Amino acid sequence: MVQAAVRTVRAGGYEQMTIRSLAAELGVAPMSLYRHVRDKDDILDAVVDRLLVQVWRPRVSAEDWRSWVAEAADRLRDFLVTQPAALHVYLRHPVVSPAALARYEEMLRVLRQSGADERGVRSAYAAIHTHTIGFAALEASRARWAGAELAEPADAITAELAAFATPRQFAEGVRYLLEGIQGRTEAKR
Repeated sequence: MVQAAVRTVRAGGYEQMTIRSLAAELGVAPMSLYRHVRDKDDILDAVVDRLLVQVWRPRVSAEDWRSWVAEAADRLRDFLVTQPAALHVYLRHPVVSPAALARYEEMLRVLRQSGADERGVRSAYAAIHTHTIGFAALEASRARWAGAELAEPADAITAELAAFATPRQFAEGVRYLLEGIQGRTEAKR
């Protein structure tokens, strides 16, 4: 069931996906799926978990905590922007799936290298995580403005504001957050 839903989500059809359409694809009665899930949102949660596990881990060494955290944040941002179902799930509720919890624990572990106390580490995670999800939502909603032809002078301001929601701007925001985390930790020493 989840694999069939993954195919639908990857094809960009999560909004049209229903229990009935999944059941038809699997050749079973819709009620048989309800023995395993409450609703479509349960299926989307499982799909997002399966997709997240494949993409969230940074390639850089965790020894460079700032680079690792920046890449982990960017990988989540890219995942949320390129997989509308994932953004839907992350905006709907706190995601505590196995892959999300593994990511959370690993982020905390790496953030501890900053020298922050446990409260500071969790606060840093919260700042980076909420920045990532919020930015992804803004970036996804502004995608139609990328490269748009603008005729009116006010459109130049619109284009400038839309440019605030780019991967480059995201990286800049994460850099500011990481510098702040490092600065706070060094100030406490």
